[in-house]
Amino acid sequence: MGTALSTFISAFLKLGVCAVIFNEVRGMILAVPVLYGIYEAGGTLMAIWIGFCSLAGIALSVVVPMIAARKLQKFADSKLKPATAQAVAA
Repeated sequence: MGTALSTFISAFLKLGVCAVIFNEVRGMILAVPVLYGIYEAGGTLMAIWIGFCSLAGIALSVVVPMIAARKLQKFADSKLKPATAQAVAA
């Protein structure tokens, strides 16, 4: 049971890595119009501030899933590895 669950979580996390890569690409695609808008506005302070806020939101939407995936991997490793080791020892 533990091995099947470990395999499932491993496959799920690999799928998550693919999703993170697509999320990175999406973040870059979303950043281009923001930077172009700053350029077109002449680099005024208001345009830079709005651009900064937009880019920070895009960055958070890219970074937070990466952190969540890393924490889920650590959780899965800590919970499933000892259970698998105990099952093999018994």
